[in-house]
Amino acid sequence: MTVRVNLHPPADFAELLTMYLHWLILSLSLVWWVSADQVCNSSEYDNAHAALFENLGLFNDKSLVKYIRPVTKNTDAIMVYILLFVTSITDVNEKAQSITTQLKIYTWWTDMRMDWDSSKYCNIYSFITRKDLFWTPNIAVQESIKTEFAAAESQYVEVRKGSVSMEDILSLTTACSMDLYRFPFDTQVCSLTFRSFIYRDYEIDIFGVSDSTSAYKQSFKIPGEWQLLDITQSVDHRGNVIYKMTIRRKPLVYVINLIFPVFCFLVLDVASFFINAAEADKLSFKVTLLLSISVLLQVLNDRLTATSSDIPLIGVYCGVIFTLIGFSILETILVNILIAKGEKAKSVTPEETRAAETGQNDHVNDLNNSPETIENEEPTCMIDIGKKSSLWTRAAKIIDVTYIVLYISTIIVFLSIIGKIWLQL
Repeated sequence: MTVRVNLHPPADFAELLTMYLHWLILSLSLVWWVSADQVCNSSEYDNAHAALFENLGLFNDKSLVKYIRPVTKNTDAIMVYILLFVTSITDVNEKAQSITTQLKIYTWWTDMRMDWDSSKYCNIYSFITRKDLFWTPNIAVQESIKTEFAAAESQYVEVRKGSVSMEDILSLTTACSMDLYRFPFDTQVCSLTFRSFIYRDYEIDIFGVSDSTSAYKQSFKIPGEWQLLDITQSVDHRGNVIYKMTIRRKPLVYVINLIFPVFCFLVLDVASFFINAAEADKLSFKVTLLLSISVLLQVLNDRLTATSSDIPLIGVYCGVIFTLIGFSILETILVNILIAKGEKAKSVTPEETRAAETGQNDHVNDLNNSPETIENEEPTCMIDIGKKSSLWTRAAKIIDVTYIVLYISTIIVFLSIIGKIWLQL
């Protein structure tokens, strides 16, 4: 009997073997991954943390980790990274030229002494511990006037392989040079300069980590009176990181409480020209308007700073309207004087007119004249008095009409110019 052995397996057998080899390789990989990723219980994690702290020298009070600045092999400078978020603007003081902001600051720096084999310590890649166990960079804001922590200063840092990081939430009051020329339609740019006041440029390299504008706006939780437009970061020649915060004021409250009332006073002053000038209420009404604007000017003076190089446009706006109403009061007084002169001339009797013209002796002589002569002279005197009275009244009307035309024209031109500059049209 002849037995034939087929040394060439069929094609389907080779495919089956290849598939099993793939599964075998995948199974071995999973076994290796599970064995590499140690599953530790709580006591083993505690022991691993204690061993890791011992290895890093954090249990030793004489350890140099918290006293000496860490350096790398390639350079003596430490790379410190800063990420800034503005969560709210709590106060803007125009007179003191300062701004108070709520900030969230992330700071992390390289520390190659914090390096370990995580596979030997239950795969611990990071841990959180007390800040006083580590050296921390002394970085502060140069423009700071007052710095307060939101609740309390964070006493902890997060340690990762090769780096240490910390997070602070601050209420920071900084100096900010403000341009109030277009108040309340103004946009301000305030700088926050992060620098180290102890270490030199070659000892610490500070890097500002920029984020997208949308992320900054999402972190801005309490808008309030101001709107956050943008935050940009740059580095000056000394290596300091400068964050420039662009904010815009929301002017609605000032338009309602200041600009619109002054404009209404101006409209009322124009309407007062149609009040009879002979009435005393017109003058008192205009004086009341002037006093009302004086109160608003006092409110404006308490709000704005006196050290501004340029007069704010809102000061020009209120000042010019105050002056216009002041001239309007003077014009009303002049018209009243002319009308009073006309009324006085109208009330003079013929005997008083002749006495004023010829003197007392002539007046005595006129008493000896016949009644017919006096009756013939009375119409002539009354005509002269009527002409004189109408002359004063006509002059008052001409002045009143001319002034109101010039007054309204001046108002239209002034409001057009200041509105164009104010709103930058």
